[in-house]
Amino acid sequence: MTTETTSQLTSLFSNSTLNRIERMRLNPLRRLTNRSRGEHLAGKGGSSTDFADYRDYATGDDMRYVDWNIFARLRRPYIKQFLHEEELHVVIMVDASSSMLFDDKLLKARQLAAAFGIMGLLNVERVSVYGIHQQEGKPWMLPPGTGRTRIRALLEFLENLEGGGDVPVEKAIETMLRFHRGRGVAILLSDFLTFSNLSRSMNLLFSSGLEVWGLQILGESEVSPNLEGDLRFVDSETGETLDITNAGELLSLYQEHRAWQEEMLHQQCRSRNGRFTSVNSSMTLESVLFDTLCRQGWVLR
Repeated sequence: MTTETTSQLTSLFSNSTLNRIERMRLNPLRRLTNRSRGEHLAGKGGSSTDFADYRDYATGDDMRYVDWNIFARLRRPYIKQFLHEEELHVVIMVDASSSMLFDDKLLKARQLAAAFGIMGLLNVERVSVYGIHQQEGKPWMLPPGTGRTRIRALLEFLENLEGGGDVPVEKAIETMLRFHRGRGVAILLSDFLTFSNLSRSMNLLFSSGLEVWGLQILGESEVSPNLEGDLRFVDSETGETLDITNAGELLSLYQEHRAWQEEMLHQQCRSRNGRFTSVNSSMTLESVLFDTLCRQGWVLR
């Protein structure tokens, strides 16, 4: 009697989770697509075999699309219109800066990036991935690609994405846009712990034809910090310190600021016809994907 073992395709999640991800797809709010053929229905007519509607004939229309049966009955020419399927470009940005090295935040970001990327690739979208860390100039990136054969490269890129550095997310967005081409969805996986206002960065993404999805990943120690007494805080990216006396009184102010920042990020994404949600890094990948994001409509099963 022999026992067969199935090798693990990736260290990021189990094969059973991978099988469930492969049956899912991204659910953009808008039809921001490119002219290349793909699997997302565009808002204009095209040349697929799926009939959509009729319209009046206009000078210059292709006579092949005239419905001659209607013409014979009504003595007026009508053009048949078909659904047009176009290609969506999925841009995934993974924050790998030093602040993501705590509470498995970077691991969760890499897992989610892999899941989103696989959904895109298997649904004939163009997928590119950018890592946010200490490198200047050309970003750590996986160039655009499509199809099942691209999955191995995607997983290897994310498995090898190391953390560190202090590049803020807003600067990374501007750098990414110097290399990006195409309309679609930009998925930002970050803790969004920045002192800067992200309005300009969000505007740049929106004006580039990208629907902004912001997914904030916070650690348990950031969601529910347990602090007492006198403490010294050290910024993981800049090294700056802050001495605090009676940390208990500071917690309420911290929670107010955290709630304000979350609401601000939510408004910045939603006002640009995008999405935003915040998750705890202690949540399982399965809970985030198959529960939270499905209920909120980010992905379809």
